[in-house]
Amino acid sequence: MNTNETNTQPWTNKLSHAAQWGGIETSVLDNGAGRGTRIAWINTGTGLRYKVVLDRAMDIAEAFYNQHGLAWLSHAGVTPPQPFSDGGIDWLRTFGGGLVTTCGLSHVGGPESDEYGQRGLHGEISNIPAEIESIIQPDPAAGKLDMSITGIIRQSRVFGPVLELRRTISGTLGKPTLKIHDEIINRANTPAPHMLLYHCNFGWPLVDEGARLVWQGKWQSRDGNPQNPIFNADNDFRRCPAPLEAHNGFGEEAAFIDIEADANGQASCGVYNEALGFAVAVRFPKAQLPWLTNWQHWGKGEYVTGLEPGTHPPIGQSAARAQNTLIELAPGEKRSYTLEIEILTDKESIGAFVG
Repeated sequence: MNTNETNTQPWTNKLSHAAQWGGIETSVLDNGAGRGTRIAWINTGTGLRYKVVLDRAMDIAEAFYNQHGLAWLSHAGVTPPQPFSDGGIDWLRTFGGGLVTTCGLSHVGGPESDEYGQRGLHGEISNIPAEIESIIQPDPAAGKLDMSITGIIRQSRVFGPVLELRRTISGTLGKPTLKIHDEIINRANTPAPHMLLYHCNFGWPLVDEGARLVWQGKWQSRDGNPQNPIFNADNDFRRCPAPLEAHNGFGEEAAFIDIEADANGQASCGVYNEALGFAVAVRFPKAQLPWLTNWQHWGKGEYVTGLEPGTHPPIGQSAARAQNTLIELAPGEKRSYTLEIEILTDKESIGAFVG
């Protein structure tokens, strides 16, 4: 970028340090249940800022747009990784919620056991720390507004499977957008089963009574019941209700959606809160992530909805294998995934998104 007098930018000669506007700041939590956990705050300089938990597969915990929270946080909040929490439903003990929790890399769904082994709820990856490979800061004075953080997360055991996740989270100063780019490679010498789901958890105040859930596609309730309490043809399940007594404790419902894509193969989902004046759009290539799960859990004090793009619905490795949809990565084989989250504020973009 030419920063001479004929092509100046609003910040030219006015910034002493890029952090005045935004950037990436790493630190370690020093108090409470999360003590000792590495994090990175990323500030886009637009009101969108979010916390990356480096010790939890670089998942994203808190996220804000201006004064408004976007993500649901569980009672646990951020906690250190628990490497052996992949048995039964132990995963729930340290599930912090957050804007994005990664599920997989070889199993997505409930606990199960078969001739291929035992698998706990939603797999191991979210409880593995990242090895940070690079941090690229913005430098507005040099015309560089892009920023990124990249890490390597290894889900491995001797004799396999060995799946490696290389994750880059990136953004640009002045744009209310974050992008996750994941590369997953089988480092073992034998084939490895693979499933992946991005557990995006939205909460108050973005999610509130009357807020609209945005997605399109053929759907069915997880239990297959056409008279499901939430997902039935007579209920407006795309409008967030008041907290429900029926959802206290383990109460919840979910739908599996064959998400529609546009002419470019991009699928979209998200939340629009008209009272707050903005929407959160989640975009991803359908060819990479053909399924969307909508989780609704409207319990008192646990008021959350999940929009969860994935290679599969959370049906588990056994069911995917039986359906002949389980991905088997050959030794050295790689898969790439991209997820983008954007804040929409103008009427035109919101209108096009909501439809």
